Amino acid sequence: MYIGIDLGGTNIAGGLVHKNGSVVEIKSVPTGKERGFEAVSKDIISLIRDLMSNAEEPVEGVGVGVPGVVDKNLSMIYYCTNLNWYDQDLGRILSEELGIPVFVDNDANLAALAELEVGALTSAKNAVMLTLGTGVGGGVSVDGHILRGSHGLGSEIGHMIIGENFYDCNCGNNGCLETFSSATAVIKFAEKLVDDNKYPESPLNEVRRTSGLSAKTVIDAAKAGDALGNEVFDRLIKYLAIGVTNIVNIFDPEMIAIGGGVAHTGEFLMEKLTAKVKQMAFIKEFPSAKIVFAELGNDAGVIGAAMLPKTEI
Repeated sequence: MYIGIDLGGTNIAGGLVHKNGSVVEIKSVPTGKERGFEAVSKDIISLIRDLMSNAEEPVEGVGVGVPGVVDKNLSMIYYCTNLNWYDQDLGRILSEELGIPVFVDNDANLAALAELEVGALTSAKNAVMLTLGTGVGGGVSVDGHILRGSHGLGSEIGHMIIGENFYDCNCGNNGCLETFSSATAVIKFAEKLVDDNKYPESPLNEVRRTSGLSAKTVIDAAKAGDALGNEVFDRLIKYLAIGVTNIVNIFDPEMIAIGGGVAHTGEFLMEKLTAKVKQMAFIKEFPSAKIVFAELGNDAGVIGAAMLPKTEI
């Protein structure tokens, strides 16, 4: 049995998970990131101990997913801007305190690991997971192993630069995939079109002035045939297809799984994306990656974190 911890900017989710990936229990506590590393790490320890006390068999290890860059030894967090953590050896601290192996990894890598172990990618050894949420996360599997690179920076697909944009990424660069194909990108471009008064008849103008735009509101408007919504969504598809085509050309995966909030758009996204990727294929008649939706939803982070010690011990 393993414990997986999914550390986010708002909540810390922890789960007790069997070796086969089935979840026994999930608990969540607020992160309270403004309190700093020491206080949050103590809460993680308390959550792990609470879960261990409910385990029917010994817990062999713990995995922790964080929204940042982790060293290749799966212990030191080098860069986690959402939490304002830098050079924190979370794995060592937790392992010494708990007396069991603890491994730390990027949360998108662990979402990919979850889908590889028990989700949409179980039939593939060479596969890619893309999470389209506030940003764009990515995890790459090569011959069944998560690609982390020489320094832990592997699979940062969201920061693949694919074009020039009207705003900069949080990383400081211009043109990152996540500034074109995330929920944030949808909102920002829709706001720009409203502010430029490009579609004065669109109902999204009034929504912008009153309650404010969300990615769901804009995409729902696109589904309903709204011109502003469709320009935003077509732009998302265009650049997401460029990113996916680059992934196919570099890794030649068997499968690519799409997850995250934007994926809830369903077939409206999948039909447009697969058609665009097919149009951009390097060799038109050659077999290419199958694009599917991820299956594990909000549990992917916890399950993937729990599967990390299973693969590392």
